[in-house]
Amino acid sequence: MALKIRLARGGSKKRPYYHVVLADARSPRDGRFLENLGSWNPMLAKDDEKRVQLNAERIKHWIENGAQPTDRVLRFLDEAGVAKREAKNNPEKAKPGKRAQERAAEKAQKIADAAAAAADAAE
Repeated sequence: MALKIRLARGGSKKRPYYHVVLADARSPRDGRFLENLGSWNPMLAKDDEKRVQLNAERIKHWIENGAQPTDRVLRFLDEAGVAKREAKNNPEKAKPGKRAQERAAEKAQKIADAAAAAADAAE
């Protein structure tokens, strides 16, 4: 049985609240879980100490027994000093899409044409 330390959503519409839970990887997001390991309230300010609450001792226990945290939970664990998260680097993600590149090229061409027309008119 593959175990995951992941988020289970609670709260009402547009007022999210998440529980950090240990669950079987095959179970649904908000479905059955084995243990509640903490909580995350994204509605609170980022510097609020109650925004992320973790039971670090139990999380360490489950990681030692083979549980894999999801990326978002791993970010919380890295901030808490429980686990180490390697920084990811994706330089392709920052590049604009094909249509945006086409629009930028069209705009640059219009500017160049306007500058050439202004230079011809000045002569």
